[in-house]
Amino acid sequence: MKFTREQNELRSAVRAVLTHHEGATAWVPLTEAVGAAGLGVPEEYGGVGGGTLETYVVMEELGRTLSPVPYLASTILATQALVASGNARACAELLPRLSDGTAVGALAWAENGSWEPKELNARVRAGRLTGVKEHVLTGPGRPDILLVLAQGEEGPALYQVTCADSEFTPLPTMDETRPQARITFDGTPDAELLAADGERILSRVRDLACTALAAEQMGAATQALADTIEYAKNRVQFGRPIGSFQAVKHRIADLHVELEAARSLAQAAAHSNAAPHLAAAAKAACSQAYTNIAGEMIQLHGGIGITWEHQAHRHLKRAHSARLLFGAPPEHRQRLAAGLDLTPVT
Repeated sequence: MKFTREQNELRSAVRAVLTHHEGATAWVPLTEAVGAAGLGVPEEYGGVGGGTLETYVVMEELGRTLSPVPYLASTILATQALVASGNARACAELLPRLSDGTAVGALAWAENGSWEPKELNARVRAGRLTGVKEHVLTGPGRPDILLVLAQGEEGPALYQVTCADSEFTPLPTMDETRPQARITFDGTPDAELLAADGERILSRVRDLACTALAAEQMGAATQALADTIEYAKNRVQFGRPIGSFQAVKHRIADLHVELEAARSLAQAAAHSNAAPHLAAAAKAACSQAYTNIAGEMIQLHGGIGITWEHQAHRHLKRAHSARLLFGAPPEHRQRLAAGLDLTPVT
């Protein structure tokens, strides 16, 4: 798939920022100079009015550097939940702050270790929220804007609450570049209803999140494979570069084929504006491809691959944590199969 001139310029701008600003320090120039946080925000709310292709470009670059900025948490989950809510007042109040990066948002969604709660235990009664949300993607601390999917009077609904009125517990994670938290609500007051159709909002946000995460996984997997190939060219064993051995060539060739197949699905999902079936297929394929590449990266680097100073262990951690975000590959394959028409063609 070819990208437009504007999308390629966006890629160059994001890459330049990530080259000159390490770690979390990239967040300010990404939001202020590049306007990355406002790409998916409608223009009437201070954004650029872009779509999933622009998001793909940014996420792929963030994955390439394993950037810890809260783009997925704030710009994808929280921002797109607000956009999907259709609440004009809330969008006018909150989206400008999210799009210019002055506020970091979070969407509290998962419960009981699952991204597919059959019945929400978090409930709102008389404006008070009670329950526990897990695996809440956050920035470096408490989010400035906290949205919660909870059971309302008439079913799942989207609420806004004040994070300071809840118990916020940072969680130890395998991938330290992507903070997560458990948030406990014990009668948290002033839960403001933003939209009553929570199932529709969650379904849309999940598809967007899976598409964005697939793009990130492709950026990270591409860089991991490139670094492994470069190492295989230069690491000499038995008097020859290890990349010259047929067994190593075959392993790298298999990884390349798997990577490009997954990339096709990731780009197709982005091109389709995160169509549900393509989002599910991309998340499953990209999760598996990145996990395999990160594992082989460790193996082919040998002992150096498990040292703290090398990037290989960071790729392995990111790959395994991202694989489980929003549901592991088998869950998405089940979603995909459930949505297909399996009636034989006659």
